[in-house]
Amino acid sequence: MTRRIGRQFWLAVALVTPSFLTAFPAAAQLGEPGKAPAQGPSLPREVREGTAQTDPQGDAPIVPDAEFNAALPPLSGDINAPLESMESMRASQPAAQPSPPVASPAPPIAATPLPAAQSAQPLATGDAIGPIAPEDPVLAQPLTPLASFDSVPLQTAADKAEGRNSEIHYDMDVRGLADLNLDGEFRSLSSLREGKGKADNATQVAARAREDEALAVRLMKSLGYYDATAVSTLERPTAANGQPGPMRVVLTATPGRLYRLSSITIQAQPTLPPDLLRRNLPLKVGEPIEAARIQGAEANISLVLPQRGYPFVKVGDRDILLEDQGPEAVGAYTLPVDTGPRSTFGKLTTTGAPVFDLAHLNVFPRFDEGQLYDSRLTDDLRNALVATGLFNGIAVEPQRTGRINPDGTEAIDLQVRQTAGPARTLAGTAGYSTGQGVRAQASFTHRNLFQPEGALIAAVVAGTQEQGVSGTFRRSNAGRRDRTFQFIASASHQNYDAFDALIGTVAVRWSYDSTPIWQKKFTYAYGGELTGTNESVYDFGRGARRRATYGIAALPGLAVFDQSDSLLNPTRGYRLKLNLSPETSVRGAVHPYVRTMIEGTFYYPAMDNLVIAGRARAGAIFGVERDDLAPSRRYYGGGGGSVRGYGFQRLGPVDPEGNPIGGRSLNEFALEARYRFGNFGIVPFIDAGNSYASALPSGKDLRFGAGIGGRFYTNFGPLRVDVATPLNRRPGDGRIALYISIGQAF
Repeated sequence: MTRRIGRQFWLAVALVTPSFLTAFPAAAQLGEPGKAPAQGPSLPREVREGTAQTDPQGDAPIVPDAEFNAALPPLSGDINAPLESMESMRASQPAAQPSPPVASPAPPIAATPLPAAQSAQPLATGDAIGPIAPEDPVLAQPLTPLASFDSVPLQTAADKAEGRNSEIHYDMDVRGLADLNLDGEFRSLSSLREGKGKADNATQVAARAREDEALAVRLMKSLGYYDATAVSTLERPTAANGQPGPMRVVLTATPGRLYRLSSITIQAQPTLPPDLLRRNLPLKVGEPIEAARIQGAEANISLVLPQRGYPFVKVGDRDILLEDQGPEAVGAYTLPVDTGPRSTFGKLTTTGAPVFDLAHLNVFPRFDEGQLYDSRLTDDLRNALVATGLFNGIAVEPQRTGRINPDGTEAIDLQVRQTAGPARTLAGTAGYSTGQGVRAQASFTHRNLFQPEGALIAAVVAGTQEQGVSGTFRRSNAGRRDRTFQFIASASHQNYDAFDALIGTVAVRWSYDSTPIWQKKFTYAYGGELTGTNESVYDFGRGARRRATYGIAALPGLAVFDQSDSLLNPTRGYRLKLNLSPETSVRGAVHPYVRTMIEGTFYYPAMDNLVIAGRARAGAIFGVERDDLAPSRRYYGGGGGSVRGYGFQRLGPVDPEGNPIGGRSLNEFALEARYRFGNFGIVPFIDAGNSYASALPSGKDLRFGAGIGGRFYTNFGPLRVDVATPLNRRPGDGRIALYISIGQAF
């Protein structure tokens, strides 16, 4: 309103001016062109010499204020009213009063007339306006394109000293952050440090310094120093030769007072137990208001409550009211939490492209309907479905139902959203070891040919000393989660120094196994096996080799107790393994016996990148003479999975020709130092062991091998390359043995 009234006032003054000049001659004289009083050399000589008569009014106002104000036309209070016409304004003006007489008026002073272009003489009514001058041609030209302007930033005086195109160097000095343990984090995020001490000009250095000021303040506030300030200065020291040295940026951080929690308030619905929220918000009164600690405490609420029956908890935005006027710097902390209903497990539902129906889906849960909700069991269900390998995507989400149980909890259904993935897989492995030669295996698997989870696996083995084919039917999660049933049929030819055998096998097996996704503490396997084999065997009675046929029936069993932290590349923990297989060998007569093997491994992290690993293994065969055993069922030592440095199956008793004939017992020991750097590793190792003709192993005549290995770590396990040499070499043993495979030795 005030701004609009001011505009009308000046407009009214402009309109009144012509009549005002007419009413007051003195004012009219000032307004007449060419009649302005002369000054300087233009003054009359009488005035310059001081002989002119003085004005009796002196410095008194020509028009008194009262007369001036009375001459102004009245203003309307309506700012939107139209302007009055000039005639009405003249009619409303009071009659001009004659000017008071002036004693001895001085003669008018002639002045040089102004040019016509500068004349301020108003046009009389009815006068015609002269022709408009032609438009300046410069104004008609198009504007200069923006792209033609120079966009290079202005340079400072320091920039010019360095030269327009030269690069400047600078050093950085940070003060005040080391005491708060923020120096390392600041340097990792610093714009000045990112520039590596180089910039195009000083303006760029100053901009980086301002960014680092804000960074330092943020870091200090994150620790609870909310009054923190940071100031940077640019210094230009002079070298001994008088030339300017490198620019120096000094950033000084002042943390100020440390703010602490004065109170902790949680705004939420009642929970069961009542202190569930407060107990799981690990904050205490008096602690610094540290951002990372507060965010971690709030994340703990979001993590723990779904494990305690509250799947729909929502943590709101915290409010911290700082008090900086008191003797202590404190803050009142308030956290709103929407807990949602306390819930129990309901039923499974499914959407999407169904890979499994509800009947098979209900094999996987490890919870019962009506059990208090626990998000860890929901994650366990999702992981089990992922482990099947049949999904491109799988999601398990709790859904509210509105069904209220008698205890007041709400039954929550789990919706399983399925996205089918490829069910067919081609796989291959290859390896090489001295004594065993090259061995490659390829397989084709259809994991869901016989739904649900009925897989058909066809495999072929090709190598310098082993060839074979096999077919397997496998039912995963067979009536119970993690239980697998297999039916196996295979035929192979194995040609080693110990024996040359043609083997056919039919077997069934039930197992509870670990997988890389789901490693279990206890696993087992049991089954039945029928094997027919035709093998070459050394006949000590005849003093020569001959071929013999064996029929073997076995009931193999396996139990593993695993406390390691990884299935393929363990770094801590231990494992215990027991094999037990009652068998009967038929070659002219029935010879029942029992094959046993016990093995223990340990893994100790000596340093962050060094793991000490060890293994001990012992085997024994009871109830049968060695010569009544098929050579392929005997125990042999040596090779990449046994005592490295010796050939495959080369340790143990030998025939007169120097070929191994195997034994009824075995012992092995190994020790490795696994040093890792990035994706690579170096592993020095020493192995020991032997096989024996007796039923129990002996500590005598141990053979030792030592060497060094290289590891290349991948996402599916380490690639292993080991080179070893026998330490107590026998005649016929090689000096160097090489082993290449996937996975650690044990």
